[in-house]
Amino acid sequence: MLKNYFKIAWRNIAKNKLYSAINIIGLSLGIAVCLLITLFVKDEFSFDQYQKQKNEIFRLVVDERSSKNESFKYGDTGLHPGNIFKKQLPEIANMVRIKSEFFNVKYKNDVLVQEASRVDSSFFSVFNADFVAGSPYKSLSEPNYIVISENVAKRFFGNENAINKTLALEINDEFKNYIVKGVNRNSPENSSVQINLLIPFDYSKPQDDQWLNSYLNTFFIIKTGINLANFEQKMNKIYANEAIEQLAKAKKEWNYENKITYKLQPFLEMHLSRDYRAQNGLKNSSNKLLSVVLGGMALFILLIACINFVNITTAHAIQRSKEIGIRKVIGGERKQLIYQFMGESFILNFIAFLLAYLWVQLALPSFNEMAFKALSFNYLFDYKLISYFIGIFLLTGFLAGFYPAIILSSLQPADTLYGRLKFAGKNYLQKSLIVLQFGLAIFFIILTIVQIRQVNLFTGKDLGYNDQNLLIVNNGRTNRLKGETFITELKNNPIIQSVAPRNQGTWVTISTVNNGQQIGPDMNVVDESFIPTLGLKLVSGRNFSKDYPADSTLSVLVNEAYVKEANWKQPIGQAVRVMNRENYTVVGVVKDYHFSSLYEKVRPQIFMNNMNHGSYETFLIKINGKNTPKALEFIKEKYKRVFPTRPFSYDFQTAINQKQYEKEYQMKQIIFWVAGIIIFISCMGLFGLSVLTTEKRRKEIGIRKVLGASLESIVKNLSVDFLKLILISFSLFAPIAYITAVKLLEDYPYRISVSADIFMICFLGIIAVTFATVSYQSLKAAMANPVKSLKTE
Repeated sequence: MLKNYFKIAWRNIAKNKLYSAINIIGLSLGIAVCLLITLFVKDEFSFDQYQKQKNEIFRLVVDERSSKNESFKYGDTGLHPGNIFKKQLPEIANMVRIKSEFFNVKYKNDVLVQEASRVDSSFFSVFNADFVAGSPYKSLSEPNYIVISENVAKRFFGNENAINKTLALEINDEFKNYIVKGVNRNSPENSSVQINLLIPFDYSKPQDDQWLNSYLNTFFIIKTGINLANFEQKMNKIYANEAIEQLAKAKKEWNYENKITYKLQPFLEMHLSRDYRAQNGLKNSSNKLLSVVLGGMALFILLIACINFVNITTAHAIQRSKEIGIRKVIGGERKQLIYQFMGESFILNFIAFLLAYLWVQLALPSFNEMAFKALSFNYLFDYKLISYFIGIFLLTGFLAGFYPAIILSSLQPADTLYGRLKFAGKNYLQKSLIVLQFGLAIFFIILTIVQIRQVNLFTGKDLGYNDQNLLIVNNGRTNRLKGETFITELKNNPIIQSVAPRNQGTWVTISTVNNGQQIGPDMNVVDESFIPTLGLKLVSGRNFSKDYPADSTLSVLVNEAYVKEANWKQPIGQAVRVMNRENYTVVGVVKDYHFSSLYEKVRPQIFMNNMNHGSYETFLIKINGKNTPKALEFIKEKYKRVFPTRPFSYDFQTAINQKQYEKEYQMKQIIFWVAGIIIFISCMGLFGLSVLTTEKRRKEIGIRKVLGASLESIVKNLSVDFLKLILISFSLFAPIAYITAVKLLEDYPYRISVSADIFMICFLGIIAVTFATVSYQSLKAAMANPVKSLKTE
């Protein structure tokens, strides 16, 4: 009997190739997208799970609140807090601190830039050690011992044994030798702590004893069974007692009144945290929201694929009605018919699953590129995922086949054999499913348009400066004479428009104005070429100038945000005290520009020409853009002549700016393609319902044609019902999409407005797609010979 069920099911599938193909393609597309998203979400939530002590590791993080009640959350601390807490709190079983840096590394005659991390010697007592050479126990026990990864070993030593070989790292303008004592296996892609090159902290030098410094990550191993809330209270009590003198000094000298609270962040929450991001040497910080959104989309697509199956199978039922009637006349039981249709459903599901796995294989490289991942198809062969996919197979097979099986098996033989089927009812279920399908499509189309516009805002917004053809060369600290020589050499070539030195990275300082008001601006050490090189505008006052020798010790520029926070009506001539040590006079105001990402509002900035604070670490080079390769070659040649021991590396400012929005671009790309697939699958469902509608109204159409109805009026009459369903979908789901879009955008200080034209574009697009989908079937029915539909009457 079972064999007979499968034989008949296969014959029906083969006989009705169009309907079978639509069902299989719809299901396989839904399943394939579900599998791809499952791979992505699994990878996101699997971060750091391989660590043996994952549940005992916590990161020390800081909540800081200013006197103006501004809240700042960050995961960086200095060397001092972790050391003090470790000594005074027995709940801490172990501790390691990690500080990421880039070094010029020399081996023989080659000098390369290499990312490295300074760590405590306890590093491998906290994090996993998977050594391919050497031993983790003493590999960091001496100040001149280092551990490298397989990739770094291959980069410098090729296939040679790296153990006990020497690498020279440039520290404080001189190369210092370090001995390789361990080679660790390359860290997994889903690891926040990536081991490249590990250097022990130099404990022989005076240690940083400041509580207010923040430049590294501190991790604790906390003993099991500890009440974390009580433990955090103990930490903050120690801080309040130990830092009392430093806080009093900071208040006196800097007018510092911020309140700091120390907390513990579970290690496994770090990767997806929005408040305390994985940064400063920790890799692959992500956004939990993306995984949640994609997980929801996967479920919706699977639901839509099942809805498709139900609609198309039910629509095709009329063509099988006589088969059902004959089966019942010759003694077929209803349960046998249910088994038959459920069998067909599972066979279609099985074929769809096989096709989905093939599509995943083909799509995975493109998906990886779009999602910035390195996912492997082998990730799917996990016993938990296999169980999950078996569950999906059984669930989709049951959901897709159950309703059609119940409906078709309930048909009465007399109705089917005499053509008296009552499919001309309201079909509320099918229509509701179409409303749901297109409602979800409308929801994701609106979110896609919003995401595209937000990313376009990020990449197209006027930043207040010209980032085109702007080259950034980071050199590290060097002497002033060499820096001036390099700048002079570059300016001698007309291909170089201008060059401006600047301090490297972001420096935050404390400044005092108005007899005590404290402002925490970003500090920039620049010269008179900085403003014209970036194309910045002066709102008032003047730029630095060699005509004013005192500019290097007495003058500063500030931006508009600084003026606003200082509440100055006339900023020129105002006094500014930096770090409560040096007094400067404001000589110019720079128009606000977005020197950091658009995730943040423009912060106060202060520009000084005092080279004693450090400069010539970064060179901003404006080229004319007519022959970029030639310009790069010229810059490299002059760089190697002036800095022969340092590797030449550069970035274009446009690339730096775009890289800041990779996650948004990633979300836009994924949502765009998923929304397209949802629309495609929904259209197939709409096609199935159009078949059902035209079949049930076949005689009505014949009568209309006999009575003289035009082709246009018949098509319009058949299409208007579907347009009503789309209108209902839009009215129900557009408000939900609006609320969701506003919620998603609220974290961005610079964001688009969710305007009416977004909904208009979506509505007109859906109407066009709907009409294109149903018009074929409507035209086919309207053009059919009415004799064929009326001859049985």
